[in-house]
Amino acid sequence: MSYGIMAAMDQDCRLGVLAFGDSITNGGGELQWGVALQSWALWVARALGLAFTTYAVDGAGVGDVVGSQIRAFTERSARPDAPYDVGCLYIGVNDVRGLAWDPAVFARDYATALTFLRERCDRVLTATAPLDLGRPRAGAKVAELNRAIERTAGDLGALIVDLRDFGARNLVMADHVHPTAFGQIAIAERALAVLERDGVPVRVRPSALVDFETTWPGRLRGEATYVYRHTKISTRALASRTLSEIRPRLGALSRTPRRFSATLINRHPTAPPPP
Repeated sequence: MSYGIMAAMDQDCRLGVLAFGDSITNGGGELQWGVALQSWALWVARALGLAFTTYAVDGAGVGDVVGSQIRAFTERSARPDAPYDVGCLYIGVNDVRGLAWDPAVFARDYATALTFLRERCDRVLTATAPLDLGRPRAGAKVAELNRAIERTAGDLGALIVDLRDFGARNLVMADHVHPTAFGQIAIAERALAVLERDGVPVRVRPSALVDFETTWPGRLRGEATYVYRHTKISTRALASRTLSEIRPRLGALSRTPRRFSATLINRHPTAPPPP
């Protein structure tokens, strides 16, 4: 077989699932009833019977996807021009919870990331963020994030996994950000349902690939641990919000004596008192 034919066949061979994102797509963490915390995108690849490649990094924002993860792909991939079956992008959770949140900047970089995947993948999956996100809650900003995601994905022909109502306590950790092991599987199940509706055959359900058994003592211990962590995180969030609300008032109070002192110093000592 000639080199030219082999090269053509090589370029036509799809490489499976390609993923970008943050810690949610990177995966990893504590076990849940003996089930490993694996990336939802990895579960999607396993369910489709495809290979999996990820460049997701913990703590990433959309700027990191555009500035670092895409560059890592082009520099490290043995076949950077090869096509993929499915591209996965779940990003924005860290962006919207940050102080520098800017919907316009996010939409611009998000479109760049989605376009990169669309150019290489037969289908692209992306996801909205849960409305009850984080402690302190990200609040109304999440709706802005989701609108940007839905608008951009619609313009570029990407498939959307709706996670706005995602948040059961056995699926999301006490920080209301990171999915548990079961949560990652639940996200993958939703993603696979979207792919199925688009004509992609699913070979096996992720939930069928795990085997676990619960016990009463274990459930009680798990509930106690969740309540402890949730209370700790919520208390810190309340303290942080309270401090942010009273800090401007404290600053105003601290400036008042200085203005009064300056008035006394600048007043001429022989001037008559004001009426």
